[in-house]
Amino acid sequence: MQIQIKSQKNQLNIPQVVDLFSGCGGLSFGFHLEGFKICSGVEMDPQACNTASYNLHWKNGEDKEHLNNDVSKVTPEELGINPGKSVITIGGPPCQAYSRIGRSKLKSLGEHRFGLNDKRAFLYKEFVRMAVNADSEAIVMENVPESVNFLGMNIPQIVCDILEENGYNAVWTILNAADFGVPQTRERAFVIAHKKRYGEIRYMPEPTHKNSPSIVRNPNIFHKYNGMRNFRAPKLPSDDTLEEWVTVGEALSDLPALFLDASSPYKVVKVNTKMAYQAPPLNNFQREMRKGKGSNIRNNVDGNCFRRTLRDFRIFEKMQPGDDYRHAHEIAISLFEEACEFHKISVNDKESYERLKKDYVPPYDTTKFHSKWKRLDPKKPSHTLVAHLGTDTYSHIHPWEPRGITVREAARLQSFPDDFIFNVPMGTAFKQIGNAVPPMLARAVAKSVLKNISLE
Repeated sequence: MQIQIKSQKNQLNIPQVVDLFSGCGGLSFGFHLEGFKICSGVEMDPQACNTASYNLHWKNGEDKEHLNNDVSKVTPEELGINPGKSVITIGGPPCQAYSRIGRSKLKSLGEHRFGLNDKRAFLYKEFVRMAVNADSEAIVMENVPESVNFLGMNIPQIVCDILEENGYNAVWTILNAADFGVPQTRERAFVIAHKKRYGEIRYMPEPTHKNSPSIVRNPNIFHKYNGMRNFRAPKLPSDDTLEEWVTVGEALSDLPALFLDASSPYKVVKVNTKMAYQAPPLNNFQREMRKGKGSNIRNNVDGNCFRRTLRDFRIFEKMQPGDDYRHAHEIAISLFEEACEFHKISVNDKESYERLKKDYVPPYDTTKFHSKWKRLDPKKPSHTLVAHLGTDTYSHIHPWEPRGITVREAARLQSFPDDFIFNVPMGTAFKQIGNAVPPMLARAVAKSVLKNISLE
């Protein structure tokens, strides 16, 4: 697919970044942390657009905002690119069509929303169109690993092929966020490209952390990709002096204590209500998260709201780290049986029995639902956060309090610093966080891009 380039070639100066399908701004925020100027972005969800605009522009006194629009309807001229300065285009086209969770839900909605009929599966073409027509010096596209095999199509490879036809060198790889200081084992596919005049892509993102001896890594994890033409194996941690992966406990232990046991009263807390930390920063990750402007350490934090799940607080309290729904269901049955004995209700008293059971036992199938519930292990990184957090937080149960995680705890697990504000309803904040690229992972990608386009 040959694309007509509309703009003239610019000399590389200080790169300005354009973020397409920006979501709440996780990818661009990582580039911002590395010193890039975020010129503009495009996001169809108005609330996510406002979150990105606030954190990347408004709170810094900049009179600009991301475009709340469909990328397919936007031209490079509308992006407000500063003339005479080079451009880097980044973004993550929608992943729902590719991901296993997304495909399952879409199939249930009908064939018109599934597979090749899902128009979102081909929005990578709009991303590439915009990136090339903006005459980008470098291009970064992020998506889920399942995009490598979408109904037999390798989307990252297709994007590399198109970019090579249009004057770029391009590779795709799979990166694990935990290798870059994010307290979460989140794998994502990245296409990284730059103009051919810079030569081959020499630098890949450099890991800053290594897996601990207690977490064994599969040495053949990338074997299935070997031989794919543009695949570049990621750099794996090799320096013994690197810190070990950041754990859930290390990420969350200084945040406010909110709900010490299942009998605690539930208090409604607004997203923007600030509370004092329960401890000074206890490790490097917490110090990084609590920095405000300059090197000041923050003394209070917002986002301390969690869901009111009255039936299940007592179940959460008895779950062990790593337990899933199967364990939760066993606990619920045990609690229910104790309640039946206490209230002297037998199975023969059908109406009372079923009413009490409803108060104690979640109604989900233990053969299908177990991965939807999980209690976090404080000694390990979190498993992947997803947009479904916007519906419930059973997938990420707090490691030592009997509740789901808060908005701020979810943000921490994604490596959003504590001064990144989600001024939206709680469910919307969870969805934005689950959809985002972790800023610390994005920063590592930004660092490698800058090295590759810095002509020596």
